[in-house]
Amino acid sequence: MKKIFLITLFLTGVFSIQAQELKWYTDVREAITESNKVHKPMLMFFTGSDWCGWCIRLQNEVLKTPEFTKWAAENVVLVELDYPRRTPQAPEIKNQNNELQQAFGIQGFPTIYFTSAEAIDGKVNFKGLGQTGYVAGGPTAWLAVANGIVNPKKS
Repeated sequence: MKKIFLITLFLTGVFSIQAQELKWYTDVREAITESNKVHKPMLMFFTGSDWCGWCIRLQNEVLKTPEFTKWAAENVVLVELDYPRRTPQAPEIKNQNNELQQAFGIQGFPTIYFTSAEAIDGKVNFKGLGQTGYVAGGPTAWLAVANGIVNPKKS
């Protein structure tokens, strides 16, 4: 009986950990579709994942925390727009990311841009809500800034 209980407890833990994993879109058109379906803005994370020290720091101090995971699941659709130097990337993703970097005027990494979007006649129209980057102070400080952008009436 004790074995069954321990196995059940273990499996419950495994499934709850898997359920907390966030989906990061790399295809912005898929993200737009999801964003419009669930009526949540997109969090577009412009990053240099394999070379940008501040990007890696933001990932470790905020984006990989349980606080962020909970907040993101309730508030945004996640989009990662990566600009790696050493990691190979599909040409279509690389082209998409370069176009978005120019469209949003991104000059430094990390930049997080909050936006909603719609596709009309094959063209995408973005409505910017605000942007941020690395914020010192861990998830609490970063989420306070993000909430001010995404939920301005609640802040």
